[in-house]
Amino acid sequence: MKKREVHASVKDERLVIKRRNQMIKGAVTLFKEKGFHRTTTREIAKAAGFSIGTLYEYIRSKEDVLYLVCDSIYDEVHNRLQKDIDTKRGTLESLRLGIGNYFKVVDDLQDEVLVMYQEAKSLSKDALPYVLRKEAEMALIIEDIINRCVENGELELSAEQVKLMSHNIVVLGQMWAFRRWNIQKMYSLEEYIEIQIKLIFEGLRTKKFHHHEWS
Repeated sequence: MKKREVHASVKDERLVIKRRNQMIKGAVTLFKEKGFHRTTTREIAKAAGFSIGTLYEYIRSKEDVLYLVCDSIYDEVHNRLQKDIDTKRGTLESLRLGIGNYFKVVDDLQDEVLVMYQEAKSLSKDALPYVLRKEAEMALIIEDIINRCVENGELELSAEQVKLMSHNIVVLGQMWAFRRWNIQKMYSLEEYIEIQIKLIFEGLRTKKFHHHEWS
């Protein structure tokens, strides 16, 4: 899906990226504390460290900021899941790496992930589908990794099973953020990743898993 264009009157692309990253950071903190509706663009500008006039040089509306939050999560997931996978494409190792990298993204962007799901309901009807598509695309990235394993004969799964498996993995990653007050007291991120990968691969009942140490 083509990235939604968020209008900026500033033409310096590096400056746009820098200012929008400042905006995202400030907005995420505010959205988490106050919610999308109760947060004003003036407060976002102040949290980002510049004036309301400057803010409107980089966005047109408060919804644009939530779009940018969702885009930043998706882009980071996409980039991290491609890391180290190309050379191992279609192998169980690529799936293991993909799951681990995805969980690490969720750990790095916990507040953004929480905000995306909590505040999606605040978006207008014409804006909500975009955010939901971005979320669905995260599952599609993982689905592609699993499908490559199926095509390579590493896994025996139907198309329906692949699709559901990809959504299961997305939710397991989100659980690290959504239930952090409980889960993160019991496990380190590394422990959580290792245990979940073992459970996932045991569920797949692959011969390769039983003869491989996932440590």
